[in-house]
Amino acid sequence: MASKAENLSKEELALEVIRRLKEEYPDADCTLDYDQAWKLLVSVRLAAQCTDARVNVVVEDLYRKYPDVEALAAAEPEEIEAIVKPCGLGRSKARDISACMRVLRDQYGGKVPTTFEELLALPGVGRKSANLIMGDVFGKPAIVTDTHCIRLVNRIGLVNQIKEPKKVEMALWKIIPPEEGSDFCHRLVYHGREVCTARTKPHCERCCLEDICAKKL
Repeated sequence: MASKAENLSKEELALEVIRRLKEEYPDADCTLDYDQAWKLLVSVRLAAQCTDARVNVVVEDLYRKYPDVEALAAAEPEEIEAIVKPCGLGRSKARDISACMRVLRDQYGGKVPTTFEELLALPGVGRKSANLIMGDVFGKPAIVTDTHCIRLVNRIGLVNQIKEPKKVEMALWKIIPPEEGSDFCHRLVYHGREVCTARTKPHCERCCLEDICAKKL
């Protein structure tokens, strides 16, 4: 039986997916804990190949010892690594965090820059991280193509067999209203963890997108 998605354009499908996910997860937001922009920069770097839940625990010790940009910038990478090691890839993450905080201290007066290009130029910051900061901190249009986003938009049929993060982002910019992008991506994370899972068979029987999803497993 053909999916109902086949009768919708990509734009129409995107709007319907947004509508349904908004109903299903009305309060979805970033699952990394932070109360200052620089802390989100740190956490998103630590979250690479690590769960957000673990990052949220580890950074408590990090911020207890280094409570602001200046303190963290003054720390040696080895000192940072000793704390963030449980997140995996401790050496490279500590090196990037140290370098990033020093740029914030030396070039931006301890503040996080407000443009995408400046964020992207920071050590250890890629497009995913820059988009997250733009959307969550500054309320600007953003599309965060993390693993949940890439898996789900392919499975749903919003993109066709595109796995490279930047290409997925560019494809979604064409069909997702700018003001919806950030929250849409957060809702994909919730949906990917609770229903459209990666490590087990997706729970299609309780999926709010079941009748419009292009991938029937």
